[in-house]
Amino acid sequence: MGNSANKLEKAFAGDIPDGERYFGLENFGNTCYANSVLQALYFCQPFRDRVLRYHAELAKDHEENLLTCLGELFASIAGQKKRTGVFAPKKFIARLKKDNELFRSFMHQDAHEFLNYVLNECVEILEKEHRAAHPTPAGASAPPITTWIHDIFQGQLTNQTRCLWCENVTSRKEAFLDLSLDVEQNASVTSCLRTFSSNETLDSADKFQCDACGGLQEAHKRMLVKTAPPVLAMHLKRFKYIESLGRHKKLMHRVVFPDELKLNNMEDDLPGTPDAAYGLFAVVVHVGSGPNHGHYVCLVKSHGQWLTYDDDDVQLADASALQNVFGSTREHGGSNTEHGYILFYAREDVAGGGMGGVGLGRPGVAGRMAAALRSE
Repeated sequence: MGNSANKLEKAFAGDIPDGERYFGLENFGNTCYANSVLQALYFCQPFRDRVLRYHAELAKDHEENLLTCLGELFASIAGQKKRTGVFAPKKFIARLKKDNELFRSFMHQDAHEFLNYVLNECVEILEKEHRAAHPTPAGASAPPITTWIHDIFQGQLTNQTRCLWCENVTSRKEAFLDLSLDVEQNASVTSCLRTFSSNETLDSADKFQCDACGGLQEAHKRMLVKTAPPVLAMHLKRFKYIESLGRHKKLMHRVVFPDELKLNNMEDDLPGTPDAAYGLFAVVVHVGSGPNHGHYVCLVKSHGQWLTYDDDDVQLADASALQNVFGSTREHGGSNTEHGYILFYAREDVAGGGMGGVGLGRPGVAGRMAAALRSE
């Protein structure tokens, strides 16, 4: 582990950015799912900043919870005297297992489930603290609470249903902290987003109860991105239940995700709204042939440079790092079982405000990688 840290410093040739720390995380028996997501969240600069601020403002006699343990973990890494090394997230993992029995076993866990749990659990903690500090008067309804996690990750969808008999359109807003996208062979993230927002026909037993014409009618339903969040997390649905097999199967499909992404405005009632431009800064990668076993690693972009985090091992990534995890053009994937699973993009206005050089990186490996991705 020490040799790994020394090699990383030599690879940077003394050019590690001021104040930055690159620390691998010790694995406590199949905790790679947590380590990979924690690295992605640590290198999400707005999230890291708010977690560190939350930790700094804690009272000395504070009650321990998952968010306080996360704050302690981030502060411990950020406060290390050495610039590279390995840290053991014992307290955070112990708290995780205490709070949720799903993560108590040594079985292979799902990184996306872990991400969802961490974000939603931290939201609940912040909401509880807000209600305790700002109690609702008796008889009054409690107003909705927007936390800083919402400020960073939350976007808005429009669930739109169009009756095919009377053409009436019913719309309902829905919030999301991440998008789960179906994947197909030889696709791109952009095409997956288009599929996400494509029309689904409601017919037969699934007909729509239209309030306008008062009956069960055939309808078109679609989900449109109404508000793009500052940090866009996207989960590629690589684990699909196959009825003929009676189990889940991993889809090895090739799905290209670019270094730079534009999220098109697809709202009919928002003409002229500019597209949201994003830069990729982290990818959680699933390594393995199936959903119930395997390994997770994380690719992160820091100050224009890509790095690979494999538990306690941290290395600079070369220009092929991202392309190697797009997936396979062959149905069974061949020998390569490393596939992008969760993608983290920062909106350009956020990136410019301190995402460690996301989208603005220095020339060299990162520049060559971006050029190669744009040529895909």
